[in-house]
Amino acid sequence: MTISILGCGWLGLPLAEKLRDKDHLIKGSTTSEEKIELLKGKKIIPFLLTLNPTLNCEDCTDFWDSDLLILNIPPGRGRDNIVEHHLQQIKSVIKQLENSPINRLIFISSTSVYPPNPGIVTEEETEEGNAKRPSGNALLKAEKLLMKQDSFDTTIIRFGGLYGYDRNPANFLAGRKNVSGGEAPVNLIHRDDCIGIIDRIIDEDVRGEIYNGVSDGHPPKNMYYPAAARAMDLEPPTFEDDDTENHKVVSNKKVTELLGYEFKHPNPMDF
Repeated sequence: MTISILGCGWLGLPLAEKLRDKDHLIKGSTTSEEKIELLKGKKIIPFLLTLNPTLNCEDCTDFWDSDLLILNIPPGRGRDNIVEHHLQQIKSVIKQLENSPINRLIFISSTSVYPPNPGIVTEEETEEGNAKRPSGNALLKAEKLLMKQDSFDTTIIRFGGLYGYDRNPANFLAGRKNVSGGEAPVNLIHRDDCIGIIDRIIDEDVRGEIYNGVSDGHPPKNMYYPAAARAMDLEPPTFEDDDTENHKVVSNKKVTELLGYEFKHPNPMDF
């Protein structure tokens, strides 16, 4: 296949390398001129492309000449109009797709779309406007807009907190004192498994589905983060007493049972 990846960053670049090694022709976008040569060196056809929020790209016609687009652009942080800005970015992409041969899209979303309700959360349990953070509301609106398009089929993957390699979970809370929510379970996923799930969806030609991408294990924060810090010789965080029993656990049942994916890193504690 010919696959375009919009966003060759921490996740998109190793994903591009994995798909390249499976003999797909890969086209990758970056917002950095310095990264153009890096992509070329990895045999990824590079394109300098920005979405601010409209699309800006010189000579990018060939980027949209593909079988599949992987859209990997998280909402920008620190914006007052984050929902509107991200929606405009998505609309700019849709406009390009409507006039392209691409008929299949994989959208990288996040479990931040879920409201902060306790219990086990499945893919169906979203409430528009009720995510904990504006970025979650932005992603949910983007998801709904993409799923209702007729010119291409969309599959959505909602990844949990990302870790692996240079993104060490110990750094998230190391040295902090009296952190709240210590009994809350973590909903994390290793980068290897992010790539593995995307690869499986491509191979199985899955269309029109939504999946949660989180590891099997959900240790509580007051167990996980101190252990991660000690493993890296960092000062472990401390947590407030937490009497709350009802916390959110994101279910990965659909990705393991329906997609048949087996996690390479099933328990974040192993890391």
